[in-house]
Amino acid sequence: MISQEIHYVGVNDHAIDLFESQYRVPNGMAYNSYVIADEKNAVIDSVDAHFTEVWLENIRTVLGGKAPDYIIVQHMEPDHSGSLLRFLEAYPTVQVVASSKAFAMIKNFFHTDLAERQITVGEGDTLSLGRHTLRFITAPMVHWPEVIMTYDSTDKVLFSADAFGKFGAQDAAEAWDGEARRYYIGIVGKYGGQVQTVLKKAAALDIEIICPLHGPVLSENLGHYIDLYSKWSSYTPEEDGILIAYTSVYGNTKKAVEQLAEALEKSGQKVTVYDLARSDMSQAVADAFRYSKLVLATTTYNNDIFPFMREFIEHLTARGFCNRTVAIMENGSWAPSAARVIKGLLEKSKNLTFVEPVVTLRSALSEESAAQLELLVKALCGEGCVSESASNGKKKFVCKICGYVYEGETLPKDFACPICKRGAEDFEEIK
Repeated sequence: MISQEIHYVGVNDHAIDLFESQYRVPNGMAYNSYVIADEKNAVIDSVDAHFTEVWLENIRTVLGGKAPDYIIVQHMEPDHSGSLLRFLEAYPTVQVVASSKAFAMIKNFFHTDLAERQITVGEGDTLSLGRHTLRFITAPMVHWPEVIMTYDSTDKVLFSADAFGKFGAQDAAEAWDGEARRYYIGIVGKYGGQVQTVLKKAAALDIEIICPLHGPVLSENLGHYIDLYSKWSSYTPEEDGILIAYTSVYGNTKKAVEQLAEALEKSGQKVTVYDLARSDMSQAVADAFRYSKLVLATTTYNNDIFPFMREFIEHLTARGFCNRTVAIMENGSWAPSAARVIKGLLEKSKNLTFVEPVVTLRSALSEESAAQLELLVKALCGEGCVSESASNGKKKFVCKICGYVYEGETLPKDFACPICKRGAEDFEEIK
């Protein structure tokens, strides 16, 4: 029971292994649904289709067999609407309250026209249940276009749809922050601007309880959760720290990363390291948004970068990665070009500060690359950024055909690429 008249009727899913077929959820998922018992009874959202009968029984128990008058559909994603059709069959007189886009999706999902049973609501519309008056807040693209939230001004409860949700079932004994961060960054993270808009609307409400569609009901320390959402949605680093994400084929890049991490920790930096081939990708992505600095260390691979690193960076850019400090370590036995590829992938990201030098390994750490590593440690610790040219006195020229990198003050006019044999005209300077 959330209040005297607001009841929880959701379910826990401990059978699921991947949420949305991609996010590992070792502690399951909660599909939350609520009932407001008043002169007229309202159900807020349904649950995944695998739990229809359990959910319907929960509703019958709370209402003592009475029929609900309304079902409020805040979000049409199947984990929240999968039981809707069965509910409508069980209660043929119930009215459906939703946005116009939600009704279009109901027709798409269930091939049914609700005709006279539907009540379309938009921003600021209200619904009286008796003692409780509900106000509707539009939340488009948080994180689907049809989403509405519902505010009960009587008990000061915000039913927040997917916002403020987390991975994990209701009975999972775990802290909120970590799995809420992974959930937000993975699923909602692209839509920071839209979340900021909704947060501004919520700031005008007197909220004492937040009831999301996943995870626990939040009734204490709401400022903490709202502050985190504000940081996440404005792409502001949550903590001053360094995330090192790497891939390593034969262990040489890994050794360099370990040396870098050890030196940074000795300098008092908070450091987290992920081997992208073996770590939970969604956790690594979430922590990249958590910390203020990111080091990307990877091998050149087929004149590109190692696939797990490319996937990681694409996850970042798809979610609006910005406002961070980035450093790069590349490895290549004959034509190291990872730094160039990484910078190209990140070129659309806003407000990134690239720390130099780029550390370039040719197969393994050498005296020269170890010196670059020491300079990078100093730069990441705030002791000044040293340019690549200052660190080794050389420029770099890349072969546009095969990716071979030539280092020198100038590229000889008669130079021929040792890999593909193309001439100097097929090289360009790496800026």
